[in-house]
Amino acid sequence: MKKLVIIPTYNEKANISKLVGKLQGLNIEGLDILFIDDNSPDGTGGILKTFQKEYPNIKLIEREGKLGLGTAYILGFKYGLEHGYDQIAQMDADFSHNPKDLVFLFEQAEQYDWVIGSRYVTGINVVNWPLRRLMLSKGANVYTHLVTGLPIKDGTAGFKCWNRRVLATIDLDAVRSRGYSFQIEMNYRAWKAGFVCHEHPIVFIDRTVGQSKMSKNIVYEAVWMVWRLVFWNLFGKIKPLSDQHDKT
Repeated sequence: MKKLVIIPTYNEKANISKLVGKLQGLNIEGLDILFIDDNSPDGTGGILKTFQKEYPNIKLIEREGKLGLGTAYILGFKYGLEHGYDQIAQMDADFSHNPKDLVFLFEQAEQYDWVIGSRYVTGINVVNWPLRRLMLSKGANVYTHLVTGLPIKDGTAGFKCWNRRVLATIDLDAVRSRGYSFQIEMNYRAWKAGFVCHEHPIVFIDRTVGQSKMSKNIVYEAVWMVWRLVFWNLFGKIKPLSDQHDKT
């Protein structure tokens, strides 16, 4: 089974070497690692090119500038589908997602359509976040559920594993979110297509090196996106590419 993990990067020089080492140490059979770097000024892309000489399973797509998290993942999903990967995971580069948890996500994705590394499915499993950030995140998930009905505890989580049948069914070109609302939109589209999600509990540890990419614009986008999803669904704009997809 071919596996891919997509990792967007922007100014992750301080983390990237350690992350590559941790991922290679997992010894996951058939795993390729796709980094999508948005022309990091700190030279992250150059470091990754050096690693490519040592590790043939490291792939790199370099973009001209900072184009948004959502577009990076869409590019990665399309790459995964075009190159025949069976399972496609996504994670952050800052160690807020423990690389070891990838093993469990890939394993459980053999039973479910997609798996979320969830901070909230067994309570609140977050370390190093200030209370304000925690309330924002938890509140966003409650808000999303109330507006859309999405039956997921951690709909804003960015640590996931998708089976290719889900990504092949979702109209990736119709996805509009660029920031963290991308996670909500993808979950919503997969749910509306009839796929089944499983939330695997993880411990989320906020980055200790580098700077957070969160901004007010990202928050505003998420606030309005949930309403757009509801209206798009009402008017028949949330459609799978085919109504005949394999859910087994």
